[in-house]
Order: sequence, then structure tokens, then C-alpha cells
Amino acid sequence: MSTDLFSSLRSTTVSRLRSAGCVFAEDEAELLFSSAADGEELETMIERRAAGLPIEHVVGWAAFAGLRVTVDPGVFVPRRRTEFLVEHAVGLARPGALCVDLCCGSGAAGAVLLSAVEGAEVYASDIEPAAVRCARRNVEPRGGRVFEGDLFAALPDVLRGRVEVLVANVPYVPTEDVALLPPEAREHEPLVALDGGSDGLDVLRRVAAEAADWLAPGGHLLVETSERQAARAVETLSGRGMTPSVATSEELYATVVVAARG
Repeated sequence: MSTDLFSSLRSTTVSRLRSAGCVFAEDEAELLFSSAADGEELETMIERRAAGLPIEHVVGWAAFAGLRVTVDPGVFVPRRRTEFLVEHAVGLARPGALCVDLCCGSGAAGAVLLSAVEGAEVYASDIEPAAVRCARRNVEPRGGRVFEGDLFAALPDVLRGRVEVLVANVPYVPTEDVALLPPEAREHEPLVALDGGSDGLDVLRRVAAEAADWLAPGGHLLVETSERQAARAVETLSGRGMTPSVATSEELYATVVVAARG
């Protein structure tokens, strides 16, 4: 393909994406061009993206904390702000630490822990079958294990009282706010990965009720939440055998509650 023809096709693609409402049309066009095997696949990808499918579902992966994480259609897309959560988890995990990625989605957090923490032993779980299938492709080749089920019920009981780092990226969008999410999320990601109940903290409460039983002495639970929910999240975790604190990142617009078991 000549340089002029390529430039024209790229310009047309950017215009099509921009007309479809893609804010980062130029970056996405570059990604589509680099991902497509040929012109036919490129056209299919452009049509799918223009129709509203998340770019990560179109190309089949997401960049997350230095890794390329597989993301299948219908699976929650790991957010960049969640890198802040995982950064803290990695910082707390000693070499060989036993870690759990609860509500794992694509398994992005578990994959990073396996890649960044020497000798880490990682278990992940999710209630969504599609997420579990996807997470197994990200976690198990790196040496971790993935289970399907509802929160702690999915985990082997032998882990009880031994988990040193427990990452729980629970859904925290209040039910009435789900309709306000971008179409990419509300139409293409599972509701169970988004809806956190009336105040967004329903799943966190369930995690808080059992977390101390699964954590080792001195172990940590890390959860992502919104800035406006942080105080209630701290209150939820206090008095459950854990001492919580809040960390924030203005750059990533991220809020993480870290709760240590005494």
C-alpha cells in the first residue's frame, strides 16, 4: 500500500471513529491498524468499534500495569485506575506471598501479582463464567489458579487464614447510577461486575464479613472504591478484625482502601 493511500485510509478511519463518538479516535485508529492482519479484518474491527464495542473487546486485549491482558467479549475491561490498587498490592506482597484476586474479571490483578512478585502463589475467582474462562488464559499460564463461584465460596478451604494479600476489586457503582455509565460499560460488560447495590457497597459488605477469616495475621485486604464512598467503606471494614486506611491517586482518579488484619 502506498504511503498516500495508507495516510488516506488512516484519516478516513479516524473520521469514522470520531463520528461514532470515540474520544481518542487517533490513538484507537493506530491500535486497530497495528492489530488487524489484513484489510478485511481492519474493516470488521472499525465497524465493531464504531458500533460501540469497547476497543479492548475489539482487539482482544488491554494494556494494564505493563502487561498485555487478554479481554474477551462480555468480560469486564480492567481500568487504568485499578493499576493503583494493584501497585499497592504488589508493594505489600513479599516474595512467595499467598495472594487472592477476588472478583477477578479478566484476572488482570492476579496476572500482575504473578509477574511482579517473585514466587507469588496466586488464586483468583469470579462468579461470571465468561470472566473465569478469560482469567484462566491470563493467570494460569503464569502459574496461578482460577476458580468459578461466589466470592470466598469459590476458593479452596485450605487457604482460610493464610492469605497475605487479598485484592477484591468488587463492583461499587450504585444501582441507580449504572444507567449513567458510558454505553461501552453498561451495554458490553456484565451487570454483576458493575452494580454494587443501592449504595454501591453491598458486595464490599459481604467481603468484609469474611475477609479476616481468610487473611493471615498481618495480611491485607485491598479494595477499590470511589472517593465519595471511602468513608463508608472504612466504616464497613472497621470492627471486622481489620484496621483500614485510605490511599488516593489524583492522577488516576483512584481511591483504594487498605485494611490490615491484626
